[in-house]
Order: sequence, then structure tokens, then C-alpha cells
Amino acid sequence: MGDIHVTRPRERGPIIPIAGSALFLAAHFIGIISFPHQAGIISVGLQVVAPILAAVACYVRSRKGYAQGWRALALALTFWSGGLSINLLEVLGLPNPEPGPSISILLSVLYGVPILFTVASPVTDVLSVRFTDACLSLALGIVFFIHSFTFSSTADMNSVEVFHILLAFDVENLLIAMFALVRFIASREQEERRFFGSLLVYASLYTPAAWCLNHLFHDTDYGIPADLMIDVPFLALWVMATSGNNGVVHNFSLAVRQERLILAASPLMLPAMLLAVSAIIFPAKPAWAIAGFATATLVSGLRNVLTHMTNLEERDRLARLAQIDTLTNLPNRRYFEERYRDEWSRAVRAKMPLAVLMIDIDHFKMLNDGLGHAQGDNCLRNVAQALGNCAMRASDMIARYGGEEFVAVLPAANPAQAMQFAKMLKQAIYDLDLHSPGPKGRVTISIGIGHTETVDQTEPAILLKAADDALYVAKNAGRNMEHIKLL
Repeated sequence: MGDIHVTRPRERGPIIPIAGSALFLAAHFIGIISFPHQAGIISVGLQVVAPILAAVACYVRSRKGYAQGWRALALALTFWSGGLSINLLEVLGLPNPEPGPSISILLSVLYGVPILFTVASPVTDVLSVRFTDACLSLALGIVFFIHSFTFSSTADMNSVEVFHILLAFDVENLLIAMFALVRFIASREQEERRFFGSLLVYASLYTPAAWCLNHLFHDTDYGIPADLMIDVPFLALWVMATSGNNGVVHNFSLAVRQERLILAASPLMLPAMLLAVSAIIFPAKPAWAIAGFATATLVSGLRNVLTHMTNLEERDRLARLAQIDTLTNLPNRRYFEERYRDEWSRAVRAKMPLAVLMIDIDHFKMLNDGLGHAQGDNCLRNVAQALGNCAMRASDMIARYGGEEFVAVLPAANPAQAMQFAKMLKQAIYDLDLHSPGPKGRVTISIGIGHTETVDQTEPAILLKAADDALYVAKNAGRNMEHIKLL
């Protein structure tokens, strides 16, 4: 027989988007050089198209993993393209509605909201906690808009007012790049690393390009070669989003404590930024600034409450898991030993009787070996459920002790009550009529009872030893029996 060769599908490389990006840049450059009178229209039009290409690529990439991040980035790029589309109307000489500039600024500011939300809100947080992060991100976008619109709404802006508008965008771009770097370093999952690595490359290209165009060429009309700079980050993102599994990754890893610190501190980015921007706009818009202060304080406080509640619920869930036997859903041996010590101490103080029952499934090894482990597990589950249903008093407890052994503790029970309870357990299992390859043909149990009328200061293990000795007697007497040993 010949060898079997498995052919794996080849991952699509970045050749096509790289070639497309090169043609895009060449077309942009040739267009503005060859058609100087239409250079502005060509330049703005292509600057609208470039982020749309990247947005579509990001949305398609979201189907491969880390969907929330890629889709948030696609939404951000759509906002950016929409803001520039308003400017395109002006370049085309078409009628521009009165609120057009404000809409353009709003969309440009909203561009950063989904990105900031993505880098500041870990996807591992619960939905209610992430909702508070979304509220803070939106509030931050509104405050950014108020800050920018305050200066852009004046008829004749001087250089200082222009600087204030551009400063808001510079800060937003720089923070996105910084936060992307932090999350990239702390990322553990492969798809998460690819996303934040791609976002880091994009932000590292976009931030200086936007700074150059905003500060060095802000008084220059569209249609100059420098406009090509803003194409580069979008085209680079297009390449990274369509490059299969060849995205940006890193081979280093942080210590677990450092990674947890970054993830825990990430949500602080949003309220800290909201407080900072609110402080900046306070002289011009005190009411909006106070609203920003209040939102940052109240929503971040609510987030802390929700996070703490989630942590408490998770702690309780883990505590329950630590006390429950996963196969039978009965309390496990660890929990039984804690509860038994408590009951022993209580019986010592109250001078009350106490009974312990050791319960063993007869011929279980024969059943497990003959019928298989799956049938053995099924037997354990059915026996455990039947035993648990027999505990009528709140103080009675039945637990899995280990293997095919179970244990019960009966506070304040006299010998007759303990024997009656054992008979009820034995009958409940017999009535299940579970098949067994043992001599009786059905699953039965043997029970040993240890009982003391008055608990003294001796060790709790003495009663367990008495129950174990009684179980030995019951099994030697022919099984499907109960026996009691009194102390």
C-alpha cells in the first residue's frame, strides 16, 4: 500500500492586495499630476475609497476570528470615509447643507469611538460591563465633538483655534496607537494578536500621516502629492486584513501577572481620557465639561460594581465546583470532611448523638469491568441520585467518598433512626433494578453504620472507623446488608 499524502489548502498570500495597493497609489499620483484641474476631486475621491476597501476587508476578516475587533475597526473606517465624503461635496462644488461641516467633524470624531472601545474593553468581560465601556466611549466621542465644534463653529478661525481642533485629533490618534501597542503586547490568543498587531501597524502609519497633513498642509487644498500619505495606512490595513494567517504576530510573552495587570488597567483608559478632555473644554463649555466629569465618575463606578458582582458570582461558582463531585453531582469528599468536622464539633457542644453511614456498591468492579466504564459511570450517577433523594432532613448529607463508595452523616439520629435510614437507602437502590453481572443480577449496596450516643472530645475519625468496620461486616455477611457499630 502506498503512502497517503494529505494536501492542505494553501493560505492566500498578500500578493494581490500588495499589487492592488501599489496600483492604487500609482493611480492617485498619476491622476493628480496628469489632471491638475481635477486633482482635488481625484484626491478626495480616492481618499474616500481607500478606507472603504480597508473596511470591507476588515469585515470579511471578522469571520475568521476576533470578530468584535475587526467589525469595530470596519465601523470606524466607515465613519472616517463618511466624514471625508462631506468634504467631497465641497470639492465637487455641489450644494453643501448648513450642518455639513458639523456632520463631517462628528463623523471624524466618531471614527475613534469603536476603536477606543475595542482597545479598552476586553472581550472576556461580561456584556453588562462592556455596555458601560461602550457608554464611556460614546461619551468620550461626544466631548471630543464638543471640543472640536466649539472652535470650528466660529466664522473666522485663527491659528490658535485651528490648533485646538487638530490637537484633539492628534491626541485621539496617538492614544489609539499607544493602546493598540499595549494590547498587542498583552495578547495571548493568536487571532487577538493578529488583530491588535494589524491595528498597531495601521495606527503607527496613520498617526504621523494625519499629523503631517493636518499641521504642515492644513492650509493647502486637496490634490497635492502629500495626499498619498493618508492612503498608505488604509492600504496597509487592507493588505493585513486580507493576508490570511500571515498577519502581524509576536513570539514573546508576558508573565501572567503582567498580562493580568494590562487587562485590568485597560478599562481605566476611557474614564481617564474622558476626565482629561472634559478638563480641556471646561473654560469654553463648563456645562459639558461637568457632564463629562459626572459621566466618567458615575459610569466607571457602575463598571466597578458590575465587575465586582461578576467576580463574586464567579467565585461562588468555583466554590460550588470545588464542593461538588462532577460525575454524581453529590458533595465531594473534601466538602464532606469539612461538613463532618462541623457536625462533630456541634455534637460535642450540644452533647447530641451522631451517626455516619459508609455505603458501598456491591460487586462494582465486576460491573465496571464486565459492562464497561461508561455503564459503570451511569450506575454511579443513578445510585447517587437515588441516595440523594432519600435525604429528607436539611441536616442530613450524602456525599461521594471515592470510587464506588458513598458516605452519609445523620446529626441527632439515634441507632434505630440510623438503621431505618440505611434500610431506606438499600431499598431505594434495589428498586432501581439496575442490571449487574453480580450474583443477584441487579445493583445492590452494603451499608456500615457508626453511631455514638454522646460525642466526646475524641477525634472525629473514630466514628468513620466504626462505620468502615461495620461495612466490612455487612459485606462479609453476604452483601445487600446493613450493620451498625455502636461507640
